[in-house]
Amino acid sequence: MASRDQFQRFLFEHSQVRGAWVQLGESFKEITGQAPYPDSVRELLGESLVASVLMSSTLKFKGTLSLQAAGEGALSTLMAECSHDRHIRGLARFDANAVSGETLHELLGQSRMAITITPEQGQRYQGVVPRESETLAGCLEEYFERSEQIATSLFLFANEDTAAGLLLQRLPGHTDDDDDLWNRVNHLAATIEAEELLTLDSETLLHRLFHEETVRLFEPDPVAFRCSCSRERTLAALEAIGKDECYSILDEQGSINMDCQFCHANYRFNRNDIDHLFTGHTLH
Repeated sequence: MASRDQFQRFLFEHSQVRGAWVQLGESFKEITGQAPYPDSVRELLGESLVASVLMSSTLKFKGTLSLQAAGEGALSTLMAECSHDRHIRGLARFDANAVSGETLHELLGQSRMAITITPEQGQRYQGVVPRESETLAGCLEEYFERSEQIATSLFLFANEDTAAGLLLQRLPGHTDDDDDLWNRVNHLAATIEAEELLTLDSETLLHRLFHEETVRLFEPDPVAFRCSCSRERTLAALEAIGKDECYSILDEQGSINMDCQFCHANYRFNRNDIDHLFTGHTLH
């Protein structure tokens, strides 16, 4: 079986129907190992990470795509991010004493969900994800239908140590033949079981589902947990906080300590660091 932590595109020959597959193993365990996540929260975070990888396959530039949700339920924050080079990170904030449900709505309660695309060059884009479906996959399918006018089917699964997903899309310019193909492949994809998606490699899975169709598989890309935090980015965050607030913290604590929410890296800044940030020079 091919190694986990892979992403792979595929398309149905001579049609406007395409797809993508992803399976996360070590990267998923690294991310969920950052906090004592209850099963339901870990699985939803896994689905979100998978969705971010699948959706990032539509990016035509260098940058990141993130899926974010802010809720009023036991799960207050959910975030998953994937870069153009398949580096992922994610987190969830929750009230351990209040987690009882398992569905998206039960965990988040009243919530806001958005997709944010941040190119390395150019303006950031944010789109609101409808929250009418009980599943994350259903919400994202509705987003593509409304915001992108692209028919999309998503299958997202996660368990204790693996997360996996499948995406199908019918692109603009499709023909009647594509419509027939779209209906066929969706009917076949709907038969997929969680265990199949979580354990089978892409070739085995796609052959099992679509062996009567002509499918072209592209080379797989590795997926890895990488945090984009750095000392420079943390300094930029301090600059955004403002000079007065930074010096107030220094006067009270002697230094400024900041921890990354995603990887728990610690960054410590002394008075010389803050002097240089705001004045361009330090005093010795």
